[in-house]
Amino acid sequence: MLSRIAATAVPALGRLTVSSDYRAAPGPGTVIVANHTSLTDPGVVLAALRRVGIEPVVLATAGLWRIPVLRALLTREGHVPVHRRTSRAAEALDAAASALAAGRHVLVYGEGRLPSRRDAAEAAPEAFRSGPARLAAAAGTQIVPLGQAGARRITSGSGLKQIAGLVTAPVRRPRLHVHLGAPLRLPDDVPAATAAAHRAVTAAWRTAARRLGEPAGLHG
Repeated sequence: MLSRIAATAVPALGRLTVSSDYRAAPGPGTVIVANHTSLTDPGVVLAALRRVGIEPVVLATAGLWRIPVLRALLTREGHVPVHRRTSRAAEALDAAASALAAGRHVLVYGEGRLPSRRDAAEAAPEAFRSGPARLAAAAGTQIVPLGQAGARRITSGSGLKQIAGLVTAPVRRPRLHVHLGAPLRLPDDVPAATAAAHRAVTAAWRTAARRLGEPAGLHG
């Protein structure tokens, strides 16, 4: 249902386009690793993935489960809460590995957090946590790097600016692009795998940003 909601809502907020480095959707049981830039980008990513036939299990901050209606939707659809910086953090990887074993795609954000900057510009993904690499290793599966750009044009900055951005987006219609890179088998070493995942997602993000006509001197 969340994917269907995103597929309906996102086109009302901006002009979404999708590209990929392969001809068919990733096979079942694949980890999709994305960059995280905005409160809006999960919807953008879900809408883009639905266009290629994927409705993934999402690893998301456990705080979302405190919202009663949203908690019911997230739980019913098998999405996985991440209890960061607690003794329960490892539970998320176990639940995600079970979803992969059942043939579901799993979407995880490499940074595990939003950037602290307040501008609406694009910037390369920040440092990754080890979760995506450890999950791929535990499940014995490939990752698909996903780069998204443009979501910060909908929401970014202070709380007031985020609300204003969301309200005015249907009028402004900012361009959004999601690019899926080719599937990648990560090395066994977790630090090396984390670095490889970061490079692959950064490359996918650069493709997405360039599709939006961002300047050639993209930093990061």
